Amino acid sequence: MKQLFRLLLLGALTLTWLASKTSAQSVNSYFLRSPSLTQAQAACQTYGLTMVSTIRQPDTYLVQLTTAVPPAVLQQWVHGDPNVRHLELDTNVAVPEAVPSNLPYVPPMPLTTYATDSHLIQLYGTTAWTGYVQQPAMYATNAPSIIQPNASGLGIVVAVIDTGVDSQNPILTPALVSGYDFIHNVAGYASDLGDINQSTAAILEQSTAALLESYQVVQLNQSTAAILEQSTAAILEGNPLPSHFGHGTMVAGLIHLFAPAAKIMPLKAFNADGTANISDIVSAVYYATDHGARIINMSFELSQISDALLGAVNYATRKGVICIASAGNDSQQGLVYPAAYGNVIAVGSVDQQNHASSFSNYGPDLTLAAPGEGLVTTYPGNHYAAAWGTSFSSALVAGTTADLLSAIDANLARLMQTGDIQRSVSHANACGSAGSLGAGCLNLSLAMQFFKGMNMPH
Repeated sequence: MKQLFRLLLLGALTLTWLASKTSAQSVNSYFLRSPSLTQAQAACQTYGLTMVSTIRQPDTYLVQLTTAVPPAVLQQWVHGDPNVRHLELDTNVAVPEAVPSNLPYVPPMPLTTYATDSHLIQLYGTTAWTGYVQQPAMYATNAPSIIQPNASGLGIVVAVIDTGVDSQNPILTPALVSGYDFIHNVAGYASDLGDINQSTAAILEQSTAALLESYQVVQLNQSTAAILEQSTAAILEGNPLPSHFGHGTMVAGLIHLFAPAAKIMPLKAFNADGTANISDIVSAVYYATDHGARIINMSFELSQISDALLGAVNYATRKGVICIASAGNDSQQGLVYPAAYGNVIAVGSVDQQNHASSFSNYGPDLTLAAPGEGLVTTYPGNHYAAAWGTSFSSALVAGTTADLLSAIDANLARLMQTGDIQRSVSHANACGSAGSLGAGCLNLSLAMQFFKGMNMPH
């Protein structure tokens, strides 16, 4: 009887599928977990699924089915089938983190003096704005006493799952290694410049103007202000940038500032408007793990748990990869995903004086907090931006983690797990109240002292 039902079901699905192809009907994408490729193919044949790609061999695949079959109905059909361990709808999500529009994150001109200080200073073999190199977040976290330009982060690869990174940015270029663009399915230095038209890209990539030219702070979205040459800013007024353009470049700039010798692997899973498919995020986690990343920075938030993402993070953790994520900008007690997963270091935001940011999520499940207000960082086209949000707090902790792992013998560093890093960064400055910011505020000196003092990882 059960076999007869499956044959009848297959026939019905075939007719539905043919009808959908005839009418060019849209499809839903799903994560399919199956014990083997053969069993995954069998499940596809049974339920009329089309296999699109392999997310992870041998058990995780991306499949599609016509929207004529509601996801809830498909879930009922596959229930109890030994060929289907897990089936999850692949959804489109609006991330990286958005900052609520009712909070004044970007102050009016002029921005604070340190942020607009465009005098040049040496930084790790190149030149950069003094406002970037000597910003208050460096001193609030006690970073200058720890960071060694030629050694901090050496040998560590940090994967950045985001909108891509401007590979031509002179500060970041020496630090980049090849990654992957999951939006366009292209390997290489996944760039966020691919999301804008050529004329706008040309405006951003024009050579930096003379130091005597005045600068202007341009509000790009609710949480980012780009500090551009006045002429560049004027031209951009007629070429609006997407809402999250440059987010990955900004995150990478802060990681590089804190871990100058680390390598950054750009993994583009997000469009410049901040949208992404969960399947691209999951693929990026697996790619980072299998291609040498030791740290994965995830500056994005999902409001609902994804079992597929959890499975990918668990895989990374088993392989010794340290996963770090932003706690979210929802001004609420509680975390979002992936920060809420127990094996992920969750980072909230404080201002330059270690006061809790009004936008940051909080609560005892937070690992710690780091500066996340008015941070000066790199922006596409050899420009700079000031940024607000836990996305950027997470980047500072990712850089710190690279510093810790590079400070001990490489063989011992390979044994260090997420819990060892969590305990280390939890040696922090007191801030918040009643554990609202987890262990407190990031202090590189305290974290390094504890980390080096550990005899063996637990």
